[in-house]
Amino acid sequence: MEEGLRERKKRETRQRIADMAMGLFMARGFDNVTVAEVARAADVSVNTVFNYFPTKEDLFADRQQLAVDLPQQVLRERRPGEGVVRAFRRDYLDAIDTRDWRYGLNMGSDVFARIVGASPALVARLRELHVEREAGLARMLADELDSDPDDLVPQMVAAHVLDTTRILTGYAVSRMLAGDVWEAIAPDLRVQAEQAFGLLESGLGDYGARTPPGGH
Repeated sequence: MEEGLRERKKRETRQRIADMAMGLFMARGFDNVTVAEVARAADVSVNTVFNYFPTKEDLFADRQQLAVDLPQQVLRERRPGEGVVRAFRRDYLDAIDTRDWRYGLNMGSDVFARIVGASPALVARLRELHVEREAGLARMLADELDSDPDDLVPQMVAAHVLDTTRILTGYAVSRMLAGDVWEAIAPDLRVQAEQAFGLLESGLGDYGARTPPGGH
């Protein structure tokens, strides 16, 4: 119980620091806020902030490990006989319906995008994050399908799929930034997504399809 209490306090401290940082970033912009100001707002020392978040950029992208792991989760959870493209199509369409944060379609993602766009450091950090996501998905594909080390297809598939979701989300966020309401954006985004994943599926087909139970 004592160990559990310590872990809970750590999680609460981490969340408080992240929440305070995001509030300051939203109010003043990422580049105009110092780590010392975040520490004061969260009532902790600067060293404590860096213990939880090695860089200032990590304060902004506090869900970065979740974001890196999410494509691999989609791959793990695909259904029997379901190829990679179809699994991501299903997952993305679900995110449109639920406005889930995992693809950046949630409320406030336009504010997030505005803060990122104003900071070269954040633009660079999110670009690194996209590369990490892509590399992680490619590795998992290669491992699961026992691909030859020289086989570039897993990398290509990961790049195509994740670039498609990134471009679709960029379209949705640009509409939000222009002032469009979600009720107008969602139907158009769904049409764009169906078309985009349809093009991918016509090219990649059932690549990576999980063998049904009892299949060969």
